[in-house]
Amino acid sequence: MAQRFDAVVIGAGHNGLVAAAHLAKAGLKVCVLERRSVIGGCCVTENLWGGYKVSVAAYVCGLLHPKIVNDLQLHRHGFEILKRDPSSFTPLPDDRYLLLGSDEKFNAEQIAKFSRKDAEAFARYEAAMDRLSAFFEPLLVQIPPRFPEFSPSDLPAYCRLLTSFLRLPTSERLLFSQLLTASAWDVLSEWFESEPLKVTLATDGVIGTALPPTAPTTALVLFHHVMGSITGKRGVWGYVRGGMGALSEAIANVARQNGATILTDAEVKQILVCNDAVAGVVLANGTEIESRVVLSDADPKRTFLRLLPANVLPEEFVRKVQRIKMSASSFKVNLVVDGLPEFRCIKSRDGRAHLRGTIHLCPSLEFMEGAYSDYARNEPSERPMVEMCIPTVLDETLSPDGKHIVSLFVQYAPYEPVGGWKRWKDEFVKRILAVIDEFAPGFSSRVVHLQAMSPQDFEAEFALTGGNIFHGDMTPDQIFFFRPVAGWAQYRTPLRGLYLCGAGTHPGGGIIGTAGHNAAMVVLKDLRKPR
Repeated sequence: MAQRFDAVVIGAGHNGLVAAAHLAKAGLKVCVLERRSVIGGCCVTENLWGGYKVSVAAYVCGLLHPKIVNDLQLHRHGFEILKRDPSSFTPLPDDRYLLLGSDEKFNAEQIAKFSRKDAEAFARYEAAMDRLSAFFEPLLVQIPPRFPEFSPSDLPAYCRLLTSFLRLPTSERLLFSQLLTASAWDVLSEWFESEPLKVTLATDGVIGTALPPTAPTTALVLFHHVMGSITGKRGVWGYVRGGMGALSEAIANVARQNGATILTDAEVKQILVCNDAVAGVVLANGTEIESRVVLSDADPKRTFLRLLPANVLPEEFVRKVQRIKMSASSFKVNLVVDGLPEFRCIKSRDGRAHLRGTIHLCPSLEFMEGAYSDYARNEPSERPMVEMCIPTVLDETLSPDGKHIVSLFVQYAPYEPVGGWKRWKDEFVKRILAVIDEFAPGFSSRVVHLQAMSPQDFEAEFALTGGNIFHGDMTPDQIFFFRPVAGWAQYRTPLRGLYLCGAGTHPGGGIIGTAGHNAAMVVLKDLRKPR
């Protein structure tokens, strides 16, 4: 006899767990099904190499919405954020460097080494981005109005949007329009003149994106990455004590305490459909689970094109889903090293505060553009852009023997390079380590353990179609009421009882949690309606 639930959630990524926690708190009988043996999706900690706790995919926390933390009382369930300050370190080939953190005076002193004008402008830039973020933050927990079709019930949402936008100063309205359309480099060049500062900030415009910083729309990705305020200051990210999986475990604990069932090694083979509505799911082992509604934390292409029977969705909707852009550009390397990197530009006696945050190894626009030009030829970058993080500098719980865990997030890596990843993988790792050795001589000799993940590995391990870490490119035509496709941005789908709750919906990629929250609110609203 099939098991019966009110709601089944496909995937125990952080959004799926947030949805499950809210539905369970509302009294629904909920089951979460995770294909892997560990929960968390990309927000996961895995024990590798004899006990090292490694954040295998996502590695820093900055965008998590405060409402998720407060509503679920995550601090009571082991969630702790470790503030990284300084949060950013950019070494340069001429042995200068730029450090940035949360202190305005400290930042001004650092930037003044390159430009006094920029030192004065930086506080104004941060204030402008902060005001825009304050405008957008409430939108992250709102259901997008329908577009292009709409009904009178959508008018209040449109009015609130317009009223809030018009309350912004004229300069912020102009900045917002630039962020939607311009390149990260162009926006930053309007504010600043020094290349080290612009390069440091521009990395947020290309992370996870198959574009160079000079490409239109990368300013939007830049803004997306500075919105979070989980550490108390926008743009200053943190580590989760115990690794990113500790956040997922905290959310899962809330769901379980409210009665939710979470199963691992439970891959969903197909969503069951009966009388033009979902009826549950069938697992890869043949087990059937009945459910009133199904929420998918998988990306839109996997959900609609692989998990549903053929011919249950409108043809035009399927064509729209097929056209969703899911570009791959990211490569991840996780290391255990027997000593911290020693950067040429900072003497060891100066301490290791510079190692707390993200270390940007991309010293110039020419460097970044060169890395992209190789990618445009469908080859991994000759000299890749590397972002290095060393969580064990702040979190000693991750390493059993005092060695350090190093996370390298790298661009640019095609999904299927010429000759395939079997040819390129080891070579690309060598190139990555060579870039680090340029700034921290001898670092590669400290490597004890190494794990490398290509876009194809992301797809195989985490079910990310095309290796896209955002469940779909974060471009203006694929955000807000265009996400996942125009006309279906309210978490519902054309199939009655089927909902999306992952990063392929508003507000998009990153460890935010509000996609899961918003989907759960829509489900609860629909279940309260008379049948």
